[in-house]
Amino acid sequence: MNTSMKKYDNVDQYINDFPENVQKILIELRETVRKAAPDATEYISYGMPAYKQNGILIYFAAFKKHIGFYATPDGHAEFKVALSIYKTGKGSVQFPIQEPLPLELITKMVKFRVAQNLSK
Repeated sequence: MNTSMKKYDNVDQYINDFPENVQKILIELRETVRKAAPDATEYISYGMPAYKQNGILIYFAAFKKHIGFYATPDGHAEFKVALSIYKTGKGSVQFPIQEPLPLELITKMVKFRVAQNLSK
């Protein structure tokens, strides 16, 4: 289901390209990121939604069975214990589509990335 091969002009286009059940998850994730980083700029990068504020904050993407969330390696290292219940990579985590998003954790990760970028 990953549509990263397609070109999108904006996040609305990206979200609207998925089935309704996935759209709801992506909208919830988008709103969570926007609340945690209200001054961030939203755009498409590498074919997926991205947010920047004094540098990149996070990316996310929908796949067939999960939502990929990318808060760079530092963002994930800081929350290693909380993320340990999910499949992770160096700078990525997979949230299963069939489970509720950990919105409180996502909020903390985004706010951490904002603070990290501001301290540069």
